[in-house]
Amino acid sequence: MADGGRSADLQPSVLVKIFSAGAAGCVADLVTFPLDTAKVRLQIQGEAKPLVRGQRATYQGVFGTIFTIVNSEGARGLYNGLIAGLHRQMSFASVRVGLYDTMKHFYSSGSESCLPNITRNAIVNCCEMVTYDIIKERILRSGLMTDDMPCHFTAAFAAGFCTTVVASPVDVIKTRYMNSLPGQYSGAINCAFTMLFKEGPTAFYKGFLASFLRLGSWNIVMFMSYEQIKRGIARLHKSLESRL
Repeated sequence: MADGGRSADLQPSVLVKIFSAGAAGCVADLVTFPLDTAKVRLQIQGEAKPLVRGQRATYQGVFGTIFTIVNSEGARGLYNGLIAGLHRQMSFASVRVGLYDTMKHFYSSGSESCLPNITRNAIVNCCEMVTYDIIKERILRSGLMTDDMPCHFTAAFAAGFCTTVVASPVDVIKTRYMNSLPGQYSGAINCAFTMLFKEGPTAFYKGFLASFLRLGSWNIVMFMSYEQIKRGIARLHKSLESRL
């Protein structure tokens, strides 16, 4: 990711980046997990037993869903599956985010001409990393902000929105398919077509607000934590080296 201003002399190692990314991912999960729980409940609502005309839905809106879960299951219901989520962040986010800089520079070799193809492939596989990197780099190059927390917040917010738009259809299909009854769908493609024909295109963006609140806030917390943890460790390492 682009470096600028006072952080230019702080170049953390790959291990520092990996640890920082994993820790930041865990912090983000702790903050946003209730939104993820609400999102899943909204996405699968009416799947096993469709709502009849005039019937009131159990879950209504993001915060209404959270209130219903707390009221019926207690606050712990919002964090069901949290441990698995933290394990995932330490093993997945640490590599996905922590190695992004290293792999980008390795394949681009400092050249701007192999970069578009890398960016194209990266957008497909990790939209949030690429959009965050691009938006942050454009902000720094334009001189609108320095490489500090306001810049990180803006880039993370925009990355969260772009990623939600791109990923929502796949996320809804995955959630529907994984929570479907045995034999209900022959596969993920069949699930997608069934949703399209029965519920229309808008079904692919069911729970979009919950998805955006979850993914947008996750990106903000994760990237801002990642940048600060990474710099903090780099400063500590530099300080220890100067004392030796």
